[in-house]
Amino acid sequence: MSRLRAASAAAGLAVLGALQTPAFVHTGAWALPLLATALLAALAGRASPRRAALLGWAFGFGWLAAGTWWLFVSLHRYGGLPAPLAVAAVALLAAALSLYMGLALWLHARWRTGRALPDAGLFAGLWLGAELARGVLFTGFPWVASGYAQIDGPLAVLLPWVGVYGVGAVVAALAVLLAAGWRARAGVAAFLLALALLPTGEFTRPTGTLSLALLQPDVAQDEKFSIERMPETLAWVARALVTAEADLVIAPETAVPLLPDQLQDFAPGYWAELQARFSVPGRAALVGVPLGDFRQGYTNSVVGLSAGPAYRYDKNHLVPFGEFIPTGFRWFTELMNIPLGDFNRGPAVAPSFTVGRERVAPNICYEDLFGEELALRFVDPAAAPTVLANVSNIGWFGDTSAVPQHLAISRTRSLELQRPMVRATNTGATAVVDHRGRVTAQLPSHSRGVLVASVQGREGITPFAWWAARGGLWPLLAAALLLVLPAAWQSRWR
Repeated sequence: MSRLRAASAAAGLAVLGALQTPAFVHTGAWALPLLATALLAALAGRASPRRAALLGWAFGFGWLAAGTWWLFVSLHRYGGLPAPLAVAAVALLAAALSLYMGLALWLHARWRTGRALPDAGLFAGLWLGAELARGVLFTGFPWVASGYAQIDGPLAVLLPWVGVYGVGAVVAALAVLLAAGWRARAGVAAFLLALALLPTGEFTRPTGTLSLALLQPDVAQDEKFSIERMPETLAWVARALVTAEADLVIAPETAVPLLPDQLQDFAPGYWAELQARFSVPGRAALVGVPLGDFRQGYTNSVVGLSAGPAYRYDKNHLVPFGEFIPTGFRWFTELMNIPLGDFNRGPAVAPSFTVGRERVAPNICYEDLFGEELALRFVDPAAAPTVLANVSNIGWFGDTSAVPQHLAISRTRSLELQRPMVRATNTGATAVVDHRGRVTAQLPSHSRGVLVASVQGREGITPFAWWAARGGLWPLLAAALLLVLPAAWQSRWR
């Protein structure tokens, strides 16, 4: 009977973890993860270490399975993996990544003191450690990290200071206090109210304004590499690039889906026409295209076209299975039908693309998920980007929650670094996000078009950009240890 109760409790926590995930799409629902985590803390706070670990793992499993279910679309519909195997792959990924949360809850049950404030600090430190582990180990997969749900809530003012993981730790601490009693809950309410009334800290200042044209070709993933569809797509991309009247025109990731040699054979003179169009001063473009050859290897890249020096950005943080094959998993990729699946990495710190007075820093697809890596470009304030540009192809995931979730991730980077993020995507969300994380212009997803807008560049360094540029995520790990070790030490003596 006890095993049945444990299984029922775990199933309930999995449902609870799943119920918080709408907040990562409808970011105004920022209180959902806070309340869900408070209930987790209340239930785990009375459980044995083994039971707490099960509850934490189940909560994490529901959270990640519901938050990243759209991976099924890429694996099955576009990757060709049989549906049962695709379901199993998504479930196994969620189960494996949830082990970090299970370990965190196990340790909390062993080391808790029964007093609200020390236990809140311990829970926050362990939660922070679990999210850091998920975001870093095995190349990292921090999608739907808890802090992303807070970009429209009062805790958003902390993002330029402590980043998305730090905000997630604050959520965890507040959740324990909410579960502790009425006096602690009143303190939480007062804290949130005080944050909501604080003015947004401005660490940056304007540099100038660029006019933009952001292309959204809207090519379904199963048609992107189709020989029959490609001439029409290439013609539309070229026409949109050539006719756009803007300081900077941006085409998304692999907008030109052919390698240079292939393109020359398929559409002679294509690059020459584009280079001629942007060789005059005052015109510039960023175009997503794969580069390389069999001997030197391939890169997922962005080429800059302008009257200035040649520019090229190669993606550094590659997607496992999509862009590189982890050791021992080639058998898995052979089951799928994904072209161009093994790229070389670009440099971790790349120069910006100069457009007038602005320094535009490209990042490709889910590279904007790693704020600490984008922050590496801010070591030298004089060379730091004034505008961030994300080029993506979320067509792999169809018309799913992956699209608004990725937009929320870009908004979070804008808040952390106080830089605008302009997004040119294949199917959405093509948008302009200002330095406060507000969407100022956006195309409807899954429609073909060109977003004509403007963006204001910014200079200056946020506290997050300063410490993450120099220490990466190590300062947060140190903070987690400072929160956890005193409780661990006291528990040993008890």
